[in-house]
Amino acid sequence: MPGTLGYLITWTTYGTWLQGDERGYVKGEKICCSNEALLQSNKRSMVQNPVFLSENQRKIIHQAIAKEPKRLEQKLFALSVQQNHIHIVAEYINRPIGRIVAYYKKAGRLALKAGGHSGRLWTAGYDKRFCFDRAALDQKIKYVLCHNK
Repeated sequence: MPGTLGYLITWTTYGTWLQGDERGYVKGEKICCSNEALLQSNKRSMVQNPVFLSENQRKIIHQAIAKEPKRLEQKLFALSVQQNHIHIVAEYINRPIGRIVAYYKKAGRLALKAGGHSGRLWTAGYDKRFCFDRAALDQKIKYVLCHNK
């Protein structure tokens, strides 16, 4: 995507932010409002309990994801691993963003699996916000770095 400097990608841990949630949710590119019937349907469809990452698990995932940009030949501007979601701000590279997210998710999943975690870890999908100028990129970096405090 010519003119794109980078992007913010976000994904959640399994079951912690379902479609229909009162906080709203993203479906495709659209931000949707809460929907109690949809939320309850999604809760009934869950195959395991929601995943909330411990401090140790967050560190393991952070280390694993932080190694991926070198392999992808991508600069990582900011990374935040929270109890129920991940934020990454990375430079734009000419690869499908879905594949890039898959690399990051897989790195975190395999790192936790090596430590004994089993079952689902991430929700399907992700959110992306493209940055077309330095001000937008700096704003996303600041947002993610504030999550690390």
